[in-house]
Amino acid sequence: MLVKNERQLLERAKTPELRKARGILIEIVNRAISSADPSSAMRRRLRLVEGRLRVGAHEFDLSEVGKIIVVGGGKASGNMAEVLEEILGDRITGGVVNVPEGAASRCETRKIKLVEAGHPLPTEAGVGGAEEMIDLVSDLEPQDLVICLLSGGGSALVTLPAEGISLDELRETTQLLLKSGATIQEVNAVRKHLSRIKGGQLAKAAYPAKVITLLISDVVGDRLDTIASGPTYPDSTTYSDALAVIERYEILKKVPVSILRHLRLGAEGKVPETPKPGEKYFLNTLHEVIASNADAVGAAAEVGRSHGFNVSVLTATMHGEAREVGAHLAAVAKDVMETGKPVSRPALLISGGETTVTVKGEGTGGRNQELALSAAIGISGLRNVAVASFSTDGIDGPTDAAGAVVDGFTIERARHLMLDPVAYLERNDSYSFFKGLEDLLVTGPTGTNVMDVTCLILI
Repeated sequence: MLVKNERQLLERAKTPELRKARGILIEIVNRAISSADPSSAMRRRLRLVEGRLRVGAHEFDLSEVGKIIVVGGGKASGNMAEVLEEILGDRITGGVVNVPEGAASRCETRKIKLVEAGHPLPTEAGVGGAEEMIDLVSDLEPQDLVICLLSGGGSALVTLPAEGISLDELRETTQLLLKSGATIQEVNAVRKHLSRIKGGQLAKAAYPAKVITLLISDVVGDRLDTIASGPTYPDSTTYSDALAVIERYEILKKVPVSILRHLRLGAEGKVPETPKPGEKYFLNTLHEVIASNADAVGAAAEVGRSHGFNVSVLTATMHGEAREVGAHLAAVAKDVMETGKPVSRPALLISGGETTVTVKGEGTGGRNQELALSAAIGISGLRNVAVASFSTDGIDGPTDAAGAVVDGFTIERARHLMLDPVAYLERNDSYSFFKGLEDLLVTGPTGTNVMDVTCLILI
């Protein structure tokens, strides 16, 4: 069981129907996160049979392989590394994988060094690990094999600043981007052009060795150039694109001078671009997504059907401002109640993806908590309606919660506690709001990351 405060969440239900709804939502959280378990995903997609490594539909004869080097990073990469060692054992020559702080002690590896690094802001340890990765893959031969393990969080955990840029300057820029409301694709376009490892540069360093990249996707559409900032995938963005992001979100005057100088020199062709599609560095590369948001959404749908609910997946590409998505979800709830569309009650409506938050206030919260607060305002007074929104990594924004659960009585309860929902929403303080109501979803770090799942239940 992943949800640690199940009893508390059930006790907040005002009616038997809402207790049932909350119970099903908790079951969905548990099943959705478990469906993206990295260890299970690795065992499903990798097989070693008579000296041949099967990766999905592809097969490699290890008798023809020289060195096997393992690199990578992300919130799930420690478990991925552990299972890879179980499968390949002493065939692995060596490796370095960057994992979140505290994760290394939960995994057992002998050949692969696990480096604990910082997230969401990069740390010196992450830089050190990335430097070791570049050293390991440099000077390999065509018969050698690099296996790269990537998952959500890899962009921060695997960091190697470009020449002339300090880690502190990179951290400052990352913080500005994360608070700006920029999409993950936009944030990573900038990250790639401030790095010596992202945006295909790890594959370039490993050339002419073969590269197999195994990915647990945390981006809408499973875009290979975006997951962990695509260190082994060609980069279609440019320095000009990165500058445009800085300008679009009005942080041009806030980012460090060295950052702007580097990006402008790149746009002028005075700094080499990241490797692009069609370049030789990607001729011997294979990418295999082993788990994604679709797995979590599918698991949520199975739970709904097992309880006799009419299930509809509203979208697999949920994005946009969290508060706007929450308000739209509330409108959908009213449509179901009034018209029975898109499905009739009892209904479970699921959305998968990842929203953003443009931070303007001084509060604490995450995108799922902000979405849930906005939805709570919209469904206030509706009977037998509940919503859960959660991050599958168990960490919603800079908080210790995965998300929150709300229902048609949430706002009424808040007002009895003298909590003004609109004021909390305006100052981006959804965490404090739900902590006061004891409606936070708490799982702790889950060891995986396939974005977010939002569920609307109408009994």
